[in-house]
Amino acid sequence: METIEWNDFIKVELRVGKIVEVQDFPKAKNPAYIVFVDFGSKLGIKKSSAQITKNYEKESLIGKKVLAVVNFPKKQIGPIQSECLITGLHDEQGGVFLCVPDGDVPLGTKLL
Repeated sequence: METIEWNDFIKVELRVGKIVEVQDFPKAKNPAYIVFVDFGSKLGIKKSSAQITKNYEKESLIGKKVLAVVNFPKKQIGPIQSECLITGLHDEQGGVFLCVPDGDVPLGTKLL
């Protein structure tokens, strides 16, 4: 495992956002949703492609708070530009569970 310095870590803008909209993404190479995440008034709403269809129905995601990297460059994923990276962990069946805050954290809060 490669080690990093503290200054490397603090460059990563891992922020709390709330999912406000979820759309099917039928053109995705692997099953995915297009997810719109509100990061508060400073950052606004950003969209992302998320391969979370195995463990989440669209309706269950609305209002859920997540951790996402918001300072990667935009990435073209099929016909959409992903503006953030929603974090998650793979389970033993290959599905993804989202990384979520364990409390009422304000939108836009940075992970430290």
